[in-house]
Amino acid sequence: MTERITVGRLYPTPPAPLQRNGGARPAAGRSEFDQLLQSELVKFSHHAETRLKQRGIQIDNEQLAKLENAIDKAAAKGAKDTLMVLGGTALIVNVPNRTVITALDGAKLQDQVFTQIDSAVIIS
Repeated sequence: MTERITVGRLYPTPPAPLQRNGGARPAAGRSEFDQLLQSELVKFSHHAETRLKQRGIQIDNEQLAKLENAIDKAAAKGAKDTLMVLGGTALIVNVPNRTVITALDGAKLQDQVFTQIDSAVIIS
């Protein structure tokens, strides 16, 4: 049985080793741990959560891991706003913030024009 993920929560990636920041202080009000945690999460905007629920799209743990990996790869290439196709689902992701902005299912993908993106990733 596939485990389902509840949309609206923050989902951590596998722990990454802590790196010292050369003595620099973390951003005001945020600890180094908080900054690291936020940089390793995939978040879903309110709009994306609504679209996922409306369209009956569910993302399981395996798909989430693939999405996290794709975001890491897009970030390494300098992507900002990326169309990510995961199975039959299209996701628009703001890569620097690691935030899914919106989602479309396969039925909605036909005849769509995606604007204001700088890259695309097909996740297999």
